[in-house]
Amino acid sequence: MRVLKTVLGLKAALQEHQKQKVGLVPTMGALHYGHLSLIERAKSQNDIVVVSIFVNPLQFGQGEDYQRYPRNIDQDISLCHGSGVDILFVPSVEQMVIQSQQMHYTVVPPEHLIANLCGPFRPGHFAGVATIVCKLFNIVEPDTAYFGEKDFQQLVILKKMVEDLNLPVFIKGCPTIHEPSGLAMSSRNIYLSAKEKEEAIGINASLTHAKRAFDSGQRLSSSLLALVKVSLQEKSPNFKLQYLELVDPNNLAQLEKIEDAGVIAIAGYLGKTRLIDNIIFNSQLPIVTIDGPAGAGKSTVTKKLAGELGLLYLDTGAMYRAATWLLKSQDISLEDNIAIAEAISSIELELLPSDSSKYSCEVYLNRERVTEEIRSLEITSLVSQVAAIDSVRAKLVELQKDIGKKGGLIAEGRDMGTVVFPQAGLKIFLTASVNERANRRFKDLQNQGIEKTNLEELTQEIAKRDHQDSIRKNSPLRKADDAIEIITDGLTLEEVCQKIAKLYFGK
Repeated sequence: MRVLKTVLGLKAALQEHQKQKVGLVPTMGALHYGHLSLIERAKSQNDIVVVSIFVNPLQFGQGEDYQRYPRNIDQDISLCHGSGVDILFVPSVEQMVIQSQQMHYTVVPPEHLIANLCGPFRPGHFAGVATIVCKLFNIVEPDTAYFGEKDFQQLVILKKMVEDLNLPVFIKGCPTIHEPSGLAMSSRNIYLSAKEKEEAIGINASLTHAKRAFDSGQRLSSSLLALVKVSLQEKSPNFKLQYLELVDPNNLAQLEKIEDAGVIAIAGYLGKTRLIDNIIFNSQLPIVTIDGPAGAGKSTVTKKLAGELGLLYLDTGAMYRAATWLLKSQDISLEDNIAIAEAISSIELELLPSDSSKYSCEVYLNRERVTEEIRSLEITSLVSQVAAIDSVRAKLVELQKDIGKKGGLIAEGRDMGTVVFPQAGLKIFLTASVNERANRRFKDLQNQGIEKTNLEELTQEIAKRDHQDSIRKNSPLRKADDAIEIITDGLTLEEVCQKIAKLYFGK
């Protein structure tokens, strides 16, 4: 592990990894297992992991704990080294803030995102966070950056910053890690006395009480918040509530009733220590993702399960076919990246359940039905080339995420569970040995009357493709941390589907 203190040093180190996927975990140090869980997630999804430690003065207000904020750099270095971090970036205040003793530019979040929750109580805090995180993104140029959901308002603001400023980084929100007692992990927990720490357990317990009511059908904000308050009075009577709000997880607007999803966020003081936590409610229809290597049977299994589970089969292949048809119909050369980006940027795609067993779904492109047209041999011969174009993939992933907001779908691919639908309720990683997949492919080719040199060459080709799929920069083959692996060697299609259906129904 390299420990670097300057921007120039960090950039020089990253030059050695230009074609590798980089994950960034920004922290203020005083690392605990919550941070380590982010590092673990980043390690599983990237080639290079960069962790930054910077106690950011811009995000501390007057009277806050900047000077006494926990700092233990030797322990942090040891934890990062033990976690397999590749680069630890520990810049000085001069490196990040006071450059040349001149005023720095500030990134100011939209007013509606700082109008409630922590915003009114910590003026300037989120501008300070956004400014330094934006600088880190420009310095490190990560593919993905990892943040905990405990700081939920911060997470929403940073996602909006990336979207509005067109920053080429994906923000990954990761679940809050709680201590065995239920207390949300925080560097500031060391401020708590033993008695305060025991009482702090009631914060998450009260939120969980509201979650049980939600799961039983309660949707009104007033009722859910009242349950939290009553529980807090019983379990944490010395907790001085600063705010308790139920908000929309996308725009942080206060909700009177949860329709699809909501977040109850809480902040307050035990003694002199400010604590925050939240709990997420989701009543959306389920999402199932099936990722895995080529030849594992993903497509066949997904199509069959869509009908059995009553879910929409998100035919991403049909989406790429529709994009190909659009470019072909407009006579756009597949070498003209600018024209392709212009054409694809305004594409409208709608997938609807099909009444016909011939097609997995009905496809509407810019409100025109193109279900049959996208299946032509000409489109088939071009679709792989189109799918490899960055602007096409970026737009279609965006559309896939939009479709997923309603839930009720099943999707297969290489990164459905890691990138497109990280919120999926059930993630499957469907795989099989190289020999098994080669044998299946060999039999398929024989049944189609297509001669293949020999089984050994086919086995080598599949192994080579597995390697290429796992190291590619865009949409690499990755198993999501929370995915369930199913090895299909020796299993029939029906047996595989039965296994997944049991997981879906919780049997």
